[in-house]
Amino acid sequence: QVQLVESGGGLVQAGGSLRLSCAASGRTLGIYAMGWFRQAPGKEREFVARITWSLGITYYADSVKGRFTISRDNAKNTVYLQMNSLKPEDTAVYYCSSDSAPGPASTRYWGQGTQVTVSS
Repeated sequence: QVQLVESGGGLVQAGGSLRLSCAASGRTLGIYAMGWFRQAPGKEREFVARITWSLGITYYADSVKGRFTISRDNAKNTVYLQMNSLKPEDTAVYYCSSDSAPGPASTRYWGQGTQVTVSS
């Protein structure tokens, strides 16, 4: 199994920045990619960003392109989400995820989530 622990959430004003971190432990050699999802109150969990562990290929939701940057530190088994120009609609619980493979056969693990609140 892979254990994921997020940190870095908080309260920020619109236009501000936050950086989330997610530290992985356990069977980290089996990680193919890590990512971030978010879930706002009353809404379904949605994809935010993803990065492949070996090549560092990144993917972003259209709603965060140009504002958020995902990166990883392989030596620390940690993935980051730098969030700039935050908007009130970015308010959500942010979850870190890890995938063991690129396709449907992947095993996905989740962190416990960290709250991000953007005030207007």
